[in-house]
Amino acid sequence: MRRVSVIPLVSLALLAAFTVAECSPPREAGQAVPGNALATDGVQSSGTVGTEHARVGEIWYFALPVPNNTSSTPIAITKVSVLHIPAGIKVLGYGAYDLNDTEGLPLPAKEGETYTPDFARLKNYATKPLKVPAGKGGDIFYLAKMRITAPPKETVRECRFEYEQGGRTYVQTLDCELELKVAE
Repeated sequence: MRRVSVIPLVSLALLAAFTVAECSPPREAGQAVPGNALATDGVQSSGTVGTEHARVGEIWYFALPVPNNTSSTPIAITKVSVLHIPAGIKVLGYGAYDLNDTEGLPLPAKEGETYTPDFARLKNYATKPLKVPAGKGGDIFYLAKMRITAPPKETVRECRFEYEQGGRTYVQTLDCELELKVAE
């Protein structure tokens, strides 16, 4: 019976693991890592908002969750986006507005309606990072401006926030959902 030494096999396995690790691309400076500074229990994460009376060609505004920093360190939000945009919806842009200027949170709002704020005339705070103090929420909220291009078969969902905190970049996805049903 032939004896096989386990030590060379273990050494060979470790060498292979280190070689693979060295071939992996290095983590880029400033690359976002998962964060948890934002509250996950806001109004927008409590269900689905929307309408059953939308029409192709209409423009709708969808308010993302209002940033509430639950951590003990301030954050600066640098980018927002909605991750799941179904066929039939086109995002035209994002903005950040003061709740006091819009008389509350428009969940959702159709362009041209009397109750819809005139976002083109309001100050857009998305032109620079939005600072949210430690342990505080704010009066500024983000929204997505969307056009219905065809009857969507799914909902718009998952709101992504990218922010800086303590010299690092983080990304956090919050629950949010918008359903725009088009009568066919």
